[in-house]
Amino acid sequence: MSSTIRAGWDHITLKALIGALLFSATAFVAFTLPDHPDTLSASNFARLPLEWPLIALLVLISRGWLRRTIVFVSGFIVFLVLLLKVADIGVQSAFQRQFNPYLDLKMLTDGWNLISGTIGTAAAVVALICGALLILLVAALFLKSLKWMTQAPQRLLHLLAGTFALVTAASGCLLLLGAPQVTFATPAYLSSRLDLIVRSVADMRVFEKELAKGIGPQNGQNLFQAVKGKDIYVIFVESYGRSAVEDSQYKDVTSPRLAAIEKQIQAVGLQSASGWITSPTVGGLSWLAHGTLLSGLWVDSQARYDRLMISRQPSLNRLFSEAGWHSVAVMPAITMAWPEANYFGYDQILAASDLDYRGKPFNWVTMPDQYTLSALDRLAIKPAHQRGQNVMAEIALISSHAPWTPVPRLIDWNEVGDGSAFDEQATSGDPPSVVWANPDRVRRQYIQTIDYSLATLGDFMARQGRGAIYIILGDHQPASIITGPGASRAVPVHIVADDAKLLAPFLEAGFTDGMTVSGARGEPRMDELRSLLLGAFGGM
Repeated sequence: MSSTIRAGWDHITLKALIGALLFSATAFVAFTLPDHPDTLSASNFARLPLEWPLIALLVLISRGWLRRTIVFVSGFIVFLVLLLKVADIGVQSAFQRQFNPYLDLKMLTDGWNLISGTIGTAAAVVALICGALLILLVAALFLKSLKWMTQAPQRLLHLLAGTFALVTAASGCLLLLGAPQVTFATPAYLSSRLDLIVRSVADMRVFEKELAKGIGPQNGQNLFQAVKGKDIYVIFVESYGRSAVEDSQYKDVTSPRLAAIEKQIQAVGLQSASGWITSPTVGGLSWLAHGTLLSGLWVDSQARYDRLMISRQPSLNRLFSEAGWHSVAVMPAITMAWPEANYFGYDQILAASDLDYRGKPFNWVTMPDQYTLSALDRLAIKPAHQRGQNVMAEIALISSHAPWTPVPRLIDWNEVGDGSAFDEQATSGDPPSVVWANPDRVRRQYIQTIDYSLATLGDFMARQGRGAIYIILGDHQPASIITGPGASRAVPVHIVADDAKLLAPFLEAGFTDGMTVSGARGEPRMDELRSLLLGAFGGM
């Protein structure tokens, strides 16, 4: 009988000791896991989180409902902290900012599309499942280990409680003395996330007031007299950021390209001015940049964008349409229903299916930029001119969108046709999974696609010639794998026109002459560019 009792006691003791070890391991993972991908290193785990011994001590010295409450609350905290930190790592990798539950939960679909398009659906599913399982596994082990510890025999229970009490006291003293090896960061971490949500709610109230007040002219009647008779092209180049122009890894590609474009356009009587503007987003969410420039309001979150879409603040497109231009959206990345188009007030929408591309896609990229611009000319510009109308086109060029493979190349414009001429290019090169296995190769292919987009634009402007104004800008900087940490959020903007008088307001605002940005003053916000355009074009 005594041997049976001893065997049972030993079994319970062993479970309690295993529980103590499991608890320590899971607590260390939960409370020391960094919230930024750049800090995922072994040195970040070489810390003692005070939460670890404190939770164990509270559980071991409590009884009954109080113990159950502490276990439940601590388990919930561990699950929440892990969930937020994993979300932070993902959002920081893509958009270089913290995860904001109030703003980002609505963008899960967009995040999935970005990740699956970059690393492939199968790899994205595996990553998602692994992430979810990791969180659930750590939380489950955390709770199970606490239960096993509380089932320890009385003598071992007291020993564990005494050990954790000593560790708690010693750690608390070291923390008070400022020892960097001891941390107690969870309360501040959760408090800062709550503060972020509160500030986001307050920000929406501010945005509501801005919308109620209105920005700039509220209709297009009698506007744009300075550019009457000219086509207007607002062209967003995907992921064309300041780093592409100035970073030592990329400038040897972009500098000669911009110089070559300047010679091309000068040969047909066009002049240019260039500067920097700060995008409201980074790494993705291009529609925030579109909404910001075209509304004149700072749209740096999905919540602001959604509210803008149901507002009466007129877009630049709508103002031009009301002033007599044929307003066109050229959106090769739009493959589903696009209800937001109603806000912008386009007269014609050329989404992916409307552009009549019959070639093969370039992975996530539906069609190369050369085809997009060729289709714009065929489907919108020439028909409008035949009606005696000028065009105001908002164009999204997407060849430089991740995953940056395969890299397209220019062909003879007369051979573009229905796009099937690009099939060989679309199936060439390595798949994203191979390219993204080598960060240096990702960077090389990124800048090659930027070079292609710029070369395409240079050819297009030279072919179109005089009688048009081009506003060419990046939508945002690419992800940190391209720019490195702490990069500017600025993007280049180039104004190309056939009249020096139209460029004067931009030069006065700090732009520099030509396609190369050199010595431009400041990085004004993208929403400020709209008022500058209105003033230069006779809209203010």
